[in-house]
Amino acid sequence: MESSNKQFMYVIECEDGSLYTGYTTNVKRRYQQHVTGKGAKYTRAHRPKQLLYQEEFVDQHSAMHAEYQFKQLSRTQKMQYIKKHQSKITD
Repeated sequence: MESSNKQFMYVIECEDGSLYTGYTTNVKRRYQQHVTGKGAKYTRAHRPKQLLYQEEFVDQHSAMHAEYQFKQLSRTQKMQYIKKHQSKITD
C-alpha cells in the first residue's frame, strides 16, 4: 500500500508506443487521472495503454531526480532499465 510520505517515479506506455514518465505520491490515482484525460497534457494527446513501471523513493527530490535521469535515456536504455528493475512494480 502506498503512503503519502513516499514518492514514486512511474512509466506509462501510450497507445502509440511512446513512453510517459512522471512522479507522484499515489501511482494508481495518478494513472487513473491520465486514463480519464485529467493527467498531463502529453497523455491527453497520447492515450495511456498500460503502466509499465513504478519505483518508490523516500522523498520528492529523489523521485524527481530519478524521473529526470530516466528521461535522459534513449528508448532502448529505458526499456533495458525497466526490464532490469521489473521486480519494483507493485500493485
